[in-house]
Amino acid sequence: MTEAIVSLKGVTKSYTRGKQSVEVLQSLDLDIASGDFLALMGPSGSGKTTLLNLIGGLDTPSGGELRVGDARLDQMSSSQLTKWRANHVGFVFQFYNLLPVLSAERNVELPLLLTSLSAAERMKRVRIALGVVGLAERAKHKPGELSGGQAQRVAIARAIVADPTLLVCDEPTGDLDRKTADEILGLLQILNREHGKTIIMVTHDPKAAEFATHTLHLDKGRLVEAGELEQDERPVDVHPSERPDMDVRAGRSARDGSTGAP
Repeated sequence: MTEAIVSLKGVTKSYTRGKQSVEVLQSLDLDIASGDFLALMGPSGSGKTTLLNLIGGLDTPSGGELRVGDARLDQMSSSQLTKWRANHVGFVFQFYNLLPVLSAERNVELPLLLTSLSAAERMKRVRIALGVVGLAERAKHKPGELSGGQAQRVAIARAIVADPTLLVCDEPTGDLDRKTADEILGLLQILNREHGKTIIMVTHDPKAAEFATHTLHLDKGRLVEAGELEQDERPVDVHPSERPDMDVRAGRSARDGSTGAP
């Protein structure tokens, strides 16, 4: 049985609005296996993004136990969570959040500026990450010179450049047309299948959820099992001819023989 990389036991989250306490998540129990690709669905206001923020260390639970790997996130201070996120989590959002004055490669480099890596090593890892998402030739382009799908690929490269254990994606295809969305989802599927990334994705799109290993629904702060796809029922990659043959973890490119991130 695959070991759980994320474990929630009795996790709650509430916010205070004036004199009222609003409970967003209600005593959640959840295990997510290492190497899983989980889609979280549910109506607006059901707590999907709140749950994603807790798992990604952007917020802390009001109660219960939250573990990611060996870390007890519910016991960490804000500064400890910041350091933990930098080493273990990559984020992909609906809006790409790229800095318009920086090139694609400089946007991808940003998470590495918090590390002790040399400039040469940072650029090596950046080139590998851009190769994985199929945008090596766009490294010098600024966001305004990229399509929406290309910009989201840059955002994904930024999310994986530090080789995180976990990718958390909040509506990653919400601003894209169907064809481009499927390309991005196919890329996430490759990162999951071939690079071993554990992915948790919030989506409103049932077609997007089909790319995941299984789907859970949130309803009024509670989890409901929506169904699980067998491995052979998962969609095939959208563009097999564009399948990357790079290994971001080992820092190897079958195309150019380069070496990079350990």
